[in-house]
Amino acid sequence: MRIAHIIGGAALGGAEAFYERLAIAQHMAGDTVLAVIRRNPERALRLAEAGLRPVELGFGSPLDLFTGPRLRRLLGDFAPEVTVAWQNRAAWFAPRGPWALVGRLGGYYNLKYYRRCEHLVGNTQDLVRWIIAQGWPAARVHHLPNFAHDLQGAAPATLPAPPGARRLLAMGRLHANKGFDLLLRAMQRLPEAHLSLAGEGPERAALERLAQELGVAGRVAFLGWREDVGALLAACEVFVCPSRHEPLGNVVLEAWSAGRPVVAAAAQGPSELVLDGETGLLAPLENEAALAEAIGALLADARRAAAIASAGRAAFLREHAEAPVLARWRDFLQAVSPARDLRSNA
Repeated sequence: MRIAHIIGGAALGGAEAFYERLAIAQHMAGDTVLAVIRRNPERALRLAEAGLRPVELGFGSPLDLFTGPRLRRLLGDFAPEVTVAWQNRAAWFAPRGPWALVGRLGGYYNLKYYRRCEHLVGNTQDLVRWIIAQGWPAARVHHLPNFAHDLQGAAPATLPAPPGARRLLAMGRLHANKGFDLLLRAMQRLPEAHLSLAGEGPERAALERLAQELGVAGRVAFLGWREDVGALLAACEVFVCPSRHEPLGNVVLEAWSAGRPVVAAAAQGPSELVLDGETGLLAPLENEAALAEAIGALLADARRAAAIASAGRAAFLREHAEAPVLARWRDFLQAVSPARDLRSNA
């Protein structure tokens, strides 16, 4: 197929990372892929190294008078069967044409940006239900999950935990939505544990101050943004996702792929992904005591932790590995492509 993927998002983020994974995977599978991105030299380099020829555009404010015409010319020259617009900014600029226009959402966004789209894709069932509740026809709303890279077998990183400490890991943008303040408060109840926190964001200084105020700073290491996700996961005993708002939870998929037991706060995405007590443990939102209790339960019972890790790994292979997700995307794109009618009448 000929597929155009358009994204105008930030330098870092779960949707942006999955955009790269999907575009590269489809290219490697033999599809002809046009990758259009907001100007970002690092993303352009990663896509180019995988064999794509990314096009960088401005994707500025609604007053940006250049991106729209340039995008229309690009798509006209490329002639995709399907154009996928990722998130609000890309959907705002994406034009209609002889291609099927699909909006891909990874959160509960304002649907006014998707007014030109013929189909919407949500990466969780809850998001699909929400879109339909906003008035979109159910026949034009589709669930397609994310896939994560298989991280099993990575050599463990050296975490800054002292000898004998129980090794916890959390990852993500240091933002209030991610609930890392709750995890720091839970650390007060886990004196034997050391937390490695990988990520950057606007809350870093506030979280460092909070760790000092709570008296846990000596058992928390702020690692900054890291690319060696598999190595970090291989080195921890329990992975924690304390988000108070998490539409999906790509980090849960990564932890599953690495065969690590997961404890998560019961935000939207983790609640849908995790079968509580089987593929992970869920703690109520905004409850650091319950979060600490769940973490402590896995640290205290190695057999239970191993069983949960194994079940999470099985769920990853069944539903969130590259092959099954790529197959679902292929079936969907072929079904909505205008060329389908031509194939049917041939």
